[in-house]
Amino acid sequence: MGIIKRQSILGSLFLYIGVLVGFITTSVLFPKILSEEQIGLLNTLLSYSVLFAQIGTLGFVSVTVRMFSYFRNKENHHNGYFFITVIVILSGFLISLILFYVVKPLIINQNIENAPLFVQYIDYLIPLIFFGIVFMIIDIYNTVLFQAVRGIFLKEFVQRIAILLFLILYYYQLYNFKSFIWFYIFANALPAILLCVWLAIDGEFVLKPQLKFITPELRKGMIDMGLFGILYGIAGIAAIQTDKIMMSSMLSLKATGIYATVFVFAALIRVPSRAILKIASAIIAEAWKRNDLEEIRKVYRATAINQYIIGLLVFIGLWANIHNIFRILPSSFEAGKYVIFFFGLAYTFDMAGGANNTIIASSKHYKYLSRFIIGYFLLIVITNLIFIPLWGITGAAVASAISLSIFILTRIVFVYLKFNMQPFNFKFILLSIIGVFVYLISLIIPVLDNLYLDIFLRSTFVTVLYGLFTVLFKISPDVNEIVSKYYNKIR
Repeated sequence: MGIIKRQSILGSLFLYIGVLVGFITTSVLFPKILSEEQIGLLNTLLSYSVLFAQIGTLGFVSVTVRMFSYFRNKENHHNGYFFITVIVILSGFLISLILFYVVKPLIINQNIENAPLFVQYIDYLIPLIFFGIVFMIIDIYNTVLFQAVRGIFLKEFVQRIAILLFLILYYYQLYNFKSFIWFYIFANALPAILLCVWLAIDGEFVLKPQLKFITPELRKGMIDMGLFGILYGIAGIAAIQTDKIMMSSMLSLKATGIYATVFVFAALIRVPSRAILKIASAIIAEAWKRNDLEEIRKVYRATAINQYIIGLLVFIGLWANIHNIFRILPSSFEAGKYVIFFFGLAYTFDMAGGANNTIIASSKHYKYLSRFIIGYFLLIVITNLIFIPLWGITGAAVASAISLSIFILTRIVFVYLKFNMQPFNFKFILLSIIGVFVYLISLIIPVLDNLYLDIFLRSTFVTVLYGLFTVLFKISPDVNEIVSKYYNKIR
């Protein structure tokens, strides 16, 4: 728990700084410098590249999370695990590249009418796919070495600073849009490159095979987990990226650009969980190895209530400032207003669910997740086919929110039935009441002409009042402990 606290705090710090930089870039500067179609192009390229990169990992992310503890031995270079990692990266990229060229005509055919700009730049997917594979696999390797903050720092901070810099240079017309795309690709490749350099500095970049260490039983476990990881990873990424991919082909790149821009605001809700759950995954995997159910239960409860506190605060803060958001963005982006609302609800619920997905993924019942994620993916496709023609951009958000909520609830129920664990208690209801009350009180504040003063006063009011009630009602022992610690220091 100490590791989780230290690294989640540091990770969250980098995340929020990165979020601020990303907010300035994607939500303020992108709409002012790039057209909606160009923004849609960037997001469509990323959506497809992430999907192909996930295929290229060959399920090795899941293998590393679950199986690395059996290889762990720093003095013996973790029994050659990094050598296996490099072989998987090269093999996975070759497979994903072959697949890309096989399905490329189909992708072009689906997008040639509504997204011709994407078709023009489709081959730019190749470097994005390669570095996506490298980052996902090397990042999880750092995570199991209890260095989760590195990937967060590079991906959420360094990459976003680089994109901001290249965007400013493009704004001053130092190069054309085509060159900007290449710099954008370089910015996305930077975290993978620097992670490899970091491993080399640590002495972990050791390409020494030790294949004799892998017993038949261990090999079978790795293959089984890899097959599961392939299925789970592909379906999971497909589910996450399907809305953007379907929107670009069913509506337009312009609609995708609006959707992706306003989605950034709702995504703020999940930011803290990425640091918390990343390191929690390594702790839970080690606990399963010891069969320490009490430790897992403790992590489950702590992640759930603490994530819900933060997620609910961010959600009510966003919705209290919804009018300010669309004072920042160009008027055409207001079509995506309810994307923030529906994704906000779903993501807040996801935060309240804690580490349920990690618990299942690292348990003996991990294969059930592949069934859940396939169901989630199918539900995403079906609901998008229903709601996008009805409500356009808002329809895509409704479809994704419904599908995600069902997926989350399924995992929570499964953990309860299989392990007799559930993180909820009366404090979740009490916190929900506090959140609604604080939001309603915030409506009393008059809208100020000065945009930034209005944001500051409204956000400060919501944060202080919400935080005060959270501490007074002792919603989370961890929060009260931190508050008491700093209060005593101040005294």
